[in-house]
Amino acid sequence: MTKLTFIGAGSTIFMKNIVGDMLHFEALKNATIALMDIDATRLAESELVAKKMVATMGTDATVETYTDQRRALEGADFVVTAFQIGGYDPCTITDFDLPKQYGLRQTIADTLGIGGIMRGLRTVPHLWSVCADMEAVCPDALLMQYVNPMAINTWAIAERFPRIKQVGLCHSVQNTVQELAHDLDMTEGDIRFKVAGVNHVAFFLRLEDAAGSNLYPALRNGYRSGTLPKPPLLMPRCGNKVRYEVMEHLGYFCTESSEHLAEYVPWFIKDGRDDLISEFGIPLDEYPKRCVEQQAEWKEQAVALKTAAGIDVPKSHEFAAEMMNAIVTGQPYTAYGNLPNTGQIPQLPMGAAVETPCLVDMNGVQPGVVTDIPPQLVALMRSQINVQELTVRALLDENPEHLHHAAMMDPHTAAELDLRQIRSLVNDLLAAHGDWIPEWARKRKAA
Repeated sequence: MTKLTFIGAGSTIFMKNIVGDMLHFEALKNATIALMDIDATRLAESELVAKKMVATMGTDATVETYTDQRRALEGADFVVTAFQIGGYDPCTITDFDLPKQYGLRQTIADTLGIGGIMRGLRTVPHLWSVCADMEAVCPDALLMQYVNPMAINTWAIAERFPRIKQVGLCHSVQNTVQELAHDLDMTEGDIRFKVAGVNHVAFFLRLEDAAGSNLYPALRNGYRSGTLPKPPLLMPRCGNKVRYEVMEHLGYFCTESSEHLAEYVPWFIKDGRDDLISEFGIPLDEYPKRCVEQQAEWKEQAVALKTAAGIDVPKSHEFAAEMMNAIVTGQPYTAYGNLPNTGQIPQLPMGAAVETPCLVDMNGVQPGVVTDIPPQLVALMRSQINVQELTVRALLDENPEHLHHAAMMDPHTAAELDLRQIRSLVNDLLAAHGDWIPEWARKRKAA
């Protein structure tokens, strides 16, 4: 019998997607589903939803709940992590408000930049604690890691716990295919593509229709004529012009949304250039707004789910359940996964977390090799890897200086602030985060 342990199961809606997907597979219908969260109230809500889904689907799955992480992990075959250390309040608020005092504006702040560095500092130690418990009670389980900053997390896990089988999972590829199909008036199933890079800064190296015709001319012509992009499907408040503008200059379409991409590069959010903010529809402070809205929506959804007699269980486009089924049954499946670079992208540094198509079957997750990334895209990816590597190095060596170095190398931060401002901002953030970050990070070290 297969066992999934879900760490951070108080994220009820995301738990619903992953567990609901499992119940669609014959090989997983009798699984044990161990839900773990430190918030007992939210855990109870997720338990109720999971049990209603099991009843709706008429399966023999068993739902268990835990507030103790190690107990929840005992005997697991698969582990999903989906949590946010420090939450919206106080940590996300801090990651936005302090930089704004220095004139540094952000959109999402969870992947790169000052916000991504701080989130990695908060998150990696807890992921390491999950890995330590896995080594003790389920050493052969596959960790499917859905937490941002994905690349920093994946890299740090591989360095400290190389024996843990892991893959970082995201939905940016699937979401982008959906958006491209929307813009091109196509169905998603008729789009053929190859993607590679680093998480959130990967690119569609091949983009074709079912007959093999290149779709890039239609995207470029649509952008130049002003008919594309259309209002986005997934984030209606956030335009999609940043990705099209980057495609216009670098030649390829990025997998991550425009609100994300705008803060990974030095070209769009600039002091004194609100014309750029307006022209490209860049949603400053988008993530805090989204958090407030989602918290209200989740409360309403939780009430509706708790009172519903049955729960509809549609299949999502997340990879996790498909991968579990492939490993259990041996039926091959291709997913985009983030893994340490052992040569699957030889143009990028070994050890860095890279995203490529992966074959998944009973042998596990096997990354595909991609060797043809254009040099301008490799250069952009390296600018991201610089920040990721220095953040991982800070965590491994317990050296706060490397947190400063990471921020100094960040493309957007460096375009806005000088070296002294960056050092001062990082010090302020480390002090403000207090017990949410490791003690070593709160100790100032002479430059």
